[in-house]
Amino acid sequence: MPTTLFKDFTFEAAHHLPNVPEGHKCGRLHGHSFMVRLEITGEVDAHTGWVMDFAELKAAFKPVYNRLDHYYLNEIPGLENPTSEVLAAWIWNEMKPVLPLLSAVMVKETCTAGCVYRGE
Repeated sequence: MPTTLFKDFTFEAAHHLPNVPEGHKCGRLHGHSFMVRLEITGEVDAHTGWVMDFAELKAAFKPVYNRLDHYYLNEIPGLENPTSEVLAAWIWNEMKPVLPLLSAVMVKETCTAGCVYRGE
């Protein structure tokens, strides 16, 4: 019974986008209340009844979360141009080795705008 579960995380961070046209508002330093959704897809274990324990997923993300929350994203290696798309792929690359069942990373930078990355 393949099933996808997800867990949402929120963090606060500042950034600016260095490659936008001159005068674009995102070229200025600003911050967001980012939301990250990690999706895990796999078989439901017949004994536990779940794909993965949510506590295990939270613990796996904690080191990455701690690198992002209340930081200036542009200063993090690999996030020099921290668009939502770049951030989603960066999180994927950080998490996939520790979460082999990772199937998608969603990043929302506002309540109505974001992206989903599903790996290469």
